[in-house]
Amino acid sequence: MFLSSVGFSIVMMSIWPYLQKIDPTADTSFLGWVIASYSLGQMVASPIFGLWSNYRPRKEALIVSILISVAANCLYAYLHIPASHNKYYMLVARGLLGIGAASTDEAQVPQGNIDQVAVVAINVLFFVALFIFALFETIITPLTMDMYAWTQEQAVLYNGIILAALGVEAVVIFLGVKLLSKKIGERAILLGGLIVVWVGFFILLPWGNQFPKIQWEDLHNNSIPNTTFGEIIIGLWKSPMEDDNERPTGCSIEQAWCLYTPVIHLAQFLTSVVLIGLGYPVCNLMSYTLYSKILGPKPQGVYMGWLTASGSGARILGPMFISQVYAHWGPRWAFSLVCGIIVLTITLLGVVYKRLIALSVRYGRIQE
Repeated sequence: MFLSSVGFSIVMMSIWPYLQKIDPTADTSFLGWVIASYSLGQMVASPIFGLWSNYRPRKEALIVSILISVAANCLYAYLHIPASHNKYYMLVARGLLGIGAASTDEAQVPQGNIDQVAVVAINVLFFVALFIFALFETIITPLTMDMYAWTQEQAVLYNGIILAALGVEAVVIFLGVKLLSKKIGERAILLGGLIVVWVGFFILLPWGNQFPKIQWEDLHNNSIPNTTFGEIIIGLWKSPMEDDNERPTGCSIEQAWCLYTPVIHLAQFLTSVVLIGLGYPVCNLMSYTLYSKILGPKPQGVYMGWLTASGSGARILGPMFISQVYAHWGPRWAFSLVCGIIVLTITLLGVVYKRLIALSVRYGRIQE
C-alpha cells in the first residue's frame, strides 16, 4: 500500500506537465479523462479479481495484477516515443494501472438486519469525500500554473511538497481523531470534517481586482514571423531543456475566463490546502469507521465492495467534472459548484444523523 501510494502521488503531480510534453493537443478537459481512466479500470477489474480469488489461489490474481502494473508503468514511461496519438496511449496506460491496482478481496455475503438507508447514506458520503479530493488532486497543478505562472518543473516540485505536507498532516489527524472520537463520537467528527472542507473551498473562490498573468505568447504560435537565417540557426541549436525553460507561463488565452477572473492569491491557496488537508482524512476515516460499525461484526466483503466501487466512481467523475468546468468556466464556477455539493452532503448527513449508529447499539446490545 505504501509503494502504491508513493507511485500514485508521483504520477498525480507530474501527469499534467507530462501530458503537455508528449502531446501538445491535450487540454485540461482531456486531463480529466486521463485521470478518471485509472479509477475506471480499477472499478471494472475489482469484481473480476475478487471472483477469481474466490475460485483460485489468491496469489494468482495478486501476481497478475502486479505484472499488469509493471507493464502499464513501462508503457507510461515511454509515451513520448510514438509519433502521434500519444495522449490516447496515456489514457490506455492509466487504465491498465487501475486494473493492476484492483482489489483482490474475497466477496462474502453478510447476514441481514442491517439498516440499508444508513448503508446507502455512508456510500454517498464516502463518494463525495473521494470526489472532492480527486478533483482537488486533478486541478492543483493546472490551477497553480495558471494563477502563479509557475513553470511545469516548479508546479511538479511545489505541489509535490504540498502533498507531502498534507500526508504528514493526515498522519497527525489520524492519531488525534481516535482520541477525539471517544469524546464526541464519529458522526460529529464527520460533520465537522465536511464543514472544514466547505470552508476550504469557499476560501479558494477568486476575489479582488488583481488578475493572473496571461499567456499572450500563445497568440503568435500559429503564425511564423519574419525571421532571419541566423535566428533560425539559433533556434535549431537550442537544447530541449532551454526550450522548456522558455515556454510561456501563466493563464492560457485560450481559456476565456482568464481575462475576467481574479487571481487566487497564494495565501488563499495555501490556507485552503491546509483546511482541505484537514477535513478530507477526517471524512475518509469516519466514513470507514461508521460503515463498519453499521454493518456489525459479520462478514462485510460485499458491502465493502460497494464502498470501494463508490470511491472508484468518485475518482472517475471528480476529475472529469473539474476538468470540464475549470476549462470552460474557470475556478469561480468550479469551486462554487463544489461548495454547493458539500452543502447538499451536509444536509444529507443531518437527515440520516440518528441512523448512523453501530449494529449492536441499534439492537440494544450495548449503549451508545
